Amino acid sequence: MQALVTRPGVRGSTAVATMPDPRPAGTDVLVRPVEVGVCGTDREISEGWFGIAPAGEELLILGHEVLARVERDGHGFARGDLVTATVRRSCGHCNACAAGAPDACDTGDYAEHGITRLHGFAAELAAVPAEHLVAIPEALGRLGVLAEPASICARAIRHVHAVGGRQPWRPARALVLGAGAIGMLCTYFLRLEGLDVWTSALEPPGSEKAEVVGAAGARYAQAAETPPAALATEAGGFDVVIVAAGSAQLSLDALGLLRRNGVACLLGIDGHDQQVHLHGPVIGVDAILGNRALIGSVNANVVDWHAAVEQLEAARRRWPDALDRFVGLRTGLDDFAAAFAFGGVKATLRI
Repeated sequence: MQALVTRPGVRGSTAVATMPDPRPAGTDVLVRPVEVGVCGTDREISEGWFGIAPAGEELLILGHEVLARVERDGHGFARGDLVTATVRRSCGHCNACAAGAPDACDTGDYAEHGITRLHGFAAELAAVPAEHLVAIPEALGRLGVLAEPASICARAIRHVHAVGGRQPWRPARALVLGAGAIGMLCTYFLRLEGLDVWTSALEPPGSEKAEVVGAAGARYAQAAETPPAALATEAGGFDVVIVAAGSAQLSLDALGLLRRNGVACLLGIDGHDQQVHLHGPVIGVDAILGNRALIGSVNANVVDWHAAVEQLEAARRRWPDALDRFVGLRTGLDDFAAAFAFGGVKATLRI
């Protein structure tokens, strides 16, 4: 079969190559990927920054955001069923994984499709254990390719409510920093909850991203023109801040954008070796007297995948034309470089 592969740690090694067909075993279901989303993780693995091939192999099949059709009946699924697949697999030896929550793995020894120790889905076929498949309604169609980033958002918002809900709390205003797929989906999901949402990103007003933000009834702000701190002053602080941009400084700044009892959730990763700074009273006074909380979130539990599919359906019903604009580029496997370079909300590879 044809697949998009890379040699982890070797920059420029990504290519379309012939790989052995998967051999389903046990509860595996054979699926045929239809579309695979591309994100910053894929780009960084392709650049050689990280990634681990399966044991005994040199190449890693990329792609962890998948929309697929079941190829053969079995284990509760029928040929033709539309599905997606969860990404992370249990380490097998920690309390969180034993409880069915590899998203909270205590050891870091987990495996992830297309990232570390497990092949991904940018291939003509894949074998996935039935318990890791999530059904996608036919009505959602191609938008099901957004299920993986949507699950990240669903988990983040679930954790925000868990932390905020430790005391009486009724959030009304939210700020989302970043307008990639994660930021855009968080914007839409928070709007579904009835929050007033501001979304801040680099693109100018009138850009495609600004228009998609506005289509959900959220307010768009160009970061260079109106910095997040100015937005917080204008709004009187935010109950929820989602950082979906890869900036350590911005992540730290989020604490100062909250109003009393607010919760900031960090989703953007920035591994640069650097010093970041925060005005002392924000952490030494405001965070304490204002009950502010700063948390991180990564990956998703299967409950978040199901919630994400439900929220995608709800968003499609409410803003059908807008949601269709999330995927701005659909191209073939051979054209992966164009997908990696795409600057819109989401690019996908058709298999």
